[in-house]
Amino acid sequence: MAKAKTKKKSLVKVGPKTVLPFDKYAFYHEAVQSPDADVEFYEKAFKEIHKNKKLTTLREDFCAAGAISCEWVKLNKNYKSCGLDLDPEPMAYGREHYFPKLTKEEQGRAVLIQKNVLEKNLPVADMVAAVNFSYCLFKKREELKQYFENVYKSLNGPGLFITDIFGGSQCGDAIEDRHKFKNFTYYWDQKGFDPVSAEGLFQIHFRHKGTKYENVFTYDWRMWTIPELKELMLEAGFEDIKVYWEGTNKKGGGSGIFKQVEKGEPCLSWIAYVIGVKNK
Repeated sequence: MAKAKTKKKSLVKVGPKTVLPFDKYAFYHEAVQSPDADVEFYEKAFKEIHKNKKLTTLREDFCAAGAISCEWVKLNKNYKSCGLDLDPEPMAYGREHYFPKLTKEEQGRAVLIQKNVLEKNLPVADMVAAVNFSYCLFKKREELKQYFENVYKSLNGPGLFITDIFGGSQCGDAIEDRHKFKNFTYYWDQKGFDPVSAEGLFQIHFRHKGTKYENVFTYDWRMWTIPELKELMLEAGFEDIKVYWEGTNKKGGGSGIFKQVEKGEPCLSWIAYVIGVKNK
């Protein structure tokens, strides 16, 4: 994520009304994330693939504010979570805004750690999630393979490595999508795509109370493909790879329901999960 200062979430008086100030992490969470549904999918996928393995620990790599880590410990009184990220700012936000919403007992089963995922001896977990396309910051094949190898080594026996990925012909266009929410407007700005390097530049803007906040988050990514991820996971040691494809709703958009597939669809825009399976 792009570096920017986070404003304190205090109430500001504007005339006769009380309104929330601009809060980039809160707006991002509402516009982009659905951690409660995400962790339910992770749990379901694990039980589908590793039917006889007891599931306890989730590690959230590139965790930012740790929303997924917090939701994970709510699912089951025995579940534990660990979030890793290099940037202390979003983790501090999560500790201030997300952790207080957990019970004291739940807080004791969740931790956020400032750590580089390319380092050796990562915290061991039954399942690792690297979502919101965060691993795409690795532009070189050897870097991404090193990360995948680290994940494989840190999985506790039979385990899963969950990544998400997006694509489609529209992802190569320079376009700006806009979505209105109750208190703000969210913009996903695709600045462009270079087919030679397979690199794309993406930015998130927000409009709040008449002001447009430009380039709140910036992502300079390599646009990896599903076959590339599958090949790298297998080279890193994973014994099998599963792909879960998102279905469509009546309006032609994403349904939020992911099912295991052998083939995808030639959509303008799609989202899928690529899951590395460790069997031993």
